[in-house]
Amino acid sequence: MFLPSFLAAMPDPSRFGDVLMAFLSILFEGAPYILVGTLLSGFIDAFLPARLLERMLPRNRVLSTLMAGFLGLIFPVCECAVVPVVRRLVQKGLPLSCAMTYLLSAPIINPIVVVSTLTAFKEFQKVDGLASVLDAPMTLGRLSLGYVVAVIVGLLMLRLRPRQVLRDSVADAVEQRPTGKEAEGARASFDGRLVHAMRTAMRDFLDTGMYFTVGVIITSIFNTQVNQSLLDHVAGNDWLAIPSIMALGFVLSLCSTSDAFIAAPMAVFSNAAKLAFLVFGPMMDVKLVFMYHAVFRRRVVVILLLGLFLLIGFLSVPWMQLMQALPTWIH
Repeated sequence: MFLPSFLAAMPDPSRFGDVLMAFLSILFEGAPYILVGTLLSGFIDAFLPARLLERMLPRNRVLSTLMAGFLGLIFPVCECAVVPVVRRLVQKGLPLSCAMTYLLSAPIINPIVVVSTLTAFKEFQKVDGLASVLDAPMTLGRLSLGYVVAVIVGLLMLRLRPRQVLRDSVADAVEQRPTGKEAEGARASFDGRLVHAMRTAMRDFLDTGMYFTVGVIITSIFNTQVNQSLLDHVAGNDWLAIPSIMALGFVLSLCSTSDAFIAAPMAVFSNAAKLAFLVFGPMMDVKLVFMYHAVFRRRVVVILLLGLFLLIGFLSVPWMQLMQALPTWIH
């Protein structure tokens, strides 16, 4: 008797309930990654020597930007966690071009995303060594296109000053960064630096989490109140399918570690459209727009949104054709 009466007491399904359920599911999925990212940013601020990045990267700014595209292999974070990490790295002295390259590439070029993409598109069994990596065109295409796009954007930042790109509060922290002997000066005790790391992480979490929450609200409303089957009518034409599926990835705000499992079953879309979805989504979505706004000027965020949309949209078809043709050329 208890179970039926309990079920009878449950509220009836409602549109608000659907939105709330979607909101909580996305929030609980993304919040842990933001927490990890902000904790990492706090420890970077407290424990990373200010001049270490200058010593690690090549002096040549173009070469250092090219290398920054692979930093995701060292700091494997998703798009929810990378924004506060990049903010702190810039304040620690990471060149702006390298920071932008890492920001865009890290959610794609990291081991977790590689494995999830291989698994979702059933390419895992085809790859048993470096010689057979060309038999995984979707995974290889995602990694290579993500790297190229990130590096292009990073190189475009070479001639820009931090204050032209960053918000005033972030730019002020960059300009006030100690250099030379001052940067290597007296250090606080371990306990003092640990407290500083926690306080920094708390501030970054509240700052980033506010923008993330606004993005999640918009995403949850779209996911539950808009008929997703409308996209089926445009899936057969790449000129319509690619911008449509990119817009879908923008609004859905999926985590880069799981978006491949959403894209793989979309049989009505071509592989080129799926590639655009898997590259654009981790670089730019609704929640990231608000999170980017915590670091970059509004004008920069708008230009980045439009630029990435056009660049990835135009490159996805020839890039997918290249990936599918590579095995034939090599063998």
